[in-house]
Amino acid sequence: MKSLQEKYQETLDYIYSFVDFSRTHQDTLKPENFDLSRMRTFMDRIENPEKDFQSLHIAGSKGKGSVSAFCSHVLAEAGYRVGLYTSPHLKDYEERIQINHQPIFRSDLVELMDELKPVIESIPRLTTFEITTGLGYLYFSRQNVDIAVVEVGLGGRLDSTNIITPLVSVITALYLDHTAILGDTLPEIAREKAGIIKPGVPVVLAPQQNGAKDVVREVAEDHQAPLIEVGRDYVYSFIQADLERQTFLIGTNPNTLEEEGQRLEIPLLGKYQIDNAATAYAALRTLSERGLPISRKNIRDGFANTVWPARFEIARRNPPVIFDAAHNPSAIAELRKTVDHFFPELPMTLVFGISEDKELKGMFDSVLPRTQTLICTQANHPRAMDPDLMAKEAADYECETKVVPDVGDALEQALQDAGDDHLILVTGSIFVAASARIAWKERGLGT
Repeated sequence: MKSLQEKYQETLDYIYSFVDFSRTHQDTLKPENFDLSRMRTFMDRIENPEKDFQSLHIAGSKGKGSVSAFCSHVLAEAGYRVGLYTSPHLKDYEERIQINHQPIFRSDLVELMDELKPVIESIPRLTTFEITTGLGYLYFSRQNVDIAVVEVGLGGRLDSTNIITPLVSVITALYLDHTAILGDTLPEIAREKAGIIKPGVPVVLAPQQNGAKDVVREVAEDHQAPLIEVGRDYVYSFIQADLERQTFLIGTNPNTLEEEGQRLEIPLLGKYQIDNAATAYAALRTLSERGLPISRKNIRDGFANTVWPARFEIARRNPPVIFDAAHNPSAIAELRKTVDHFFPELPMTLVFGISEDKELKGMFDSVLPRTQTLICTQANHPRAMDPDLMAKEAADYECETKVVPDVGDALEQALQDAGDDHLILVTGSIFVAASARIAWKERGLGT
């Protein structure tokens, strides 16, 4: 008889045997490959489990995972049974599908997939992400969640998650990303992301550049969807930060913020995380207005206890080792500001690897002027950029450059080179940050 681990591995092999656009080279990604008709057929054939629970739907270029984490922690604090669907995972596949912070049990995953196989095989061209989304929706239905926090995988309009009608939609910060699929301009990308907006369903919009904001406003108006803008309808101000947490005020009236605003603490660091928390706050208040009661205390306690790894995660304080999943020029620029704020005097060793579709020069322009030693590396992922190519691009910057293809080996090299007086920052993609976290623990590098 096969063990659960053997059955689990066979199930994963089956799921990954389908087309997986997250692991496909950039030049094969075409908009015509993204189509909701397969997903709708899939759900129809398993009796539409996505209709059995309320949902909060979150799209964006940056911060959607953090906003999802803030919201799911607060909703659990409020006593709800909360599903969380996110991607990609950091270590194990089952992290993508959680209930009250507990990933789907492997036994449940195997059992549900055995049930789904005949349906999956009856629908041509289903993808790995569509199968995973359907699995998540079925699991949430069977487990009777009160609400699911659903993070969009890619884009919005044609993302396989976009068959739900949520209580509230959320659009986080928008930037140029995945341009081969979503468009070459910010307004084009904003229109794709705004594709999650549903008729009459309130949409919360994070602070945006004007080109993106105007498009979302237009789409919301076309759908008669009430638009709640963070920075206009909810205002907030930074109070203080240390290496444990940061504090901010948020409210609806800039003139009375000091007297009437709610003071909140979050353990996720960086100013951009306050933007994310403010967006989550607006979404939670809007959910509460739509019949899902959430108290100020629920928000305070949920925010204070939010965990979201690989977001300015300080693995060691002295000398500092930090893992961060900054994956585009905007995210890297914000990461640079956070590093400069907390560690202004420390020289930096950078362990860096990205996916091939990312804008390398824009990322290097932000972070390499601050870097003394660059170690180019490569996650074990089909879309990972060749580290030799990165090293060649880095020749124009004044930093020592090395190539160590394996992420764990690159981290060990950084620890050896940096000694006791350097900051070590591992970033560039979530896959590199995830691999470094695993190596840090499994190789005992922090001991």
